[in-house]
Amino acid sequence: MAYEFIKTETRGHILLVTMNRPEVYNAVHLPMHEEMAACWDAFAADENLWVAVLTGAGDKAFTAGNDLKATASGGTKKGLPDSGFAGLSSRFDLEKPIIAAVNGFAMGGGFETALSCDIILASDQAKFALPEVKVGFFASASGVQRLSRYIGRLAAQEMMITGRTILADEALRLGCVNEVVPHAELMDRAMALAEQICTVSPSSVKATKRILNSMAVADGLPESLMFSREVQRDLAQTEDFKEGVQAFVEKRKPEWKNR
Repeated sequence: MAYEFIKTETRGHILLVTMNRPEVYNAVHLPMHEEMAACWDAFAADENLWVAVLTGAGDKAFTAGNDLKATASGGTKKGLPDSGFAGLSSRFDLEKPIIAAVNGFAMGGGFETALSCDIILASDQAKFALPEVKVGFFASASGVQRLSRYIGRLAAQEMMITGRTILADEALRLGCVNEVVPHAELMDRAMALAEQICTVSPSSVKATKRILNSMAVADGLPESLMFSREVQRDLAQTEDFKEGVQAFVEKRKPEWKNR
């Protein structure tokens, strides 16, 4: 099918998906969430596609995460698809691997999108953060849950509570990514890894992911994500939430009220 906000390309058994809103650093608004959800549905259903590579258009951003300008204008009232941010963060039935090729900054929901993939490759120019607390949000699209599981709770808590940005080398040291490669070589490396996965049994990979998905479910991740949505809805009623979004749109420092 044709998409407006993402691009797809098939190379043998590999699906290459590019988030394609470079004018806003590939920030994700509701129509893009819905397109990505549909894309992953189609990927799951196609027996000829065994692995996907996800990246962002341009040289600056994988994705800036949530489109706060769309949020400020009421563009998210309908809510995310059931499969979550970028159609991925709450998806626990996909039995095919996705490689995130992080070609620039991955902020907030952008980092959460990468964390929702199975393997994360980073350009040496990549940057990562869960900066939601700086704009009145929190990392409700699985950032709280996944980062604390992947790198250890203390390191994750410090990142989430301060909202600080880390560079690719620190992301590798902490365990946020699998590998850091020179920027110009990122996509070649991602495609080579995807091709390597295509040399093993796709049925075995699906079986492996079925167990990994069941482990996430047994660990209570779906329920925790649903609770995150409830907490986010409560947070959205606070003055601080409204001030954070408005300050971002107006490009000024927020004036927090703690209520």
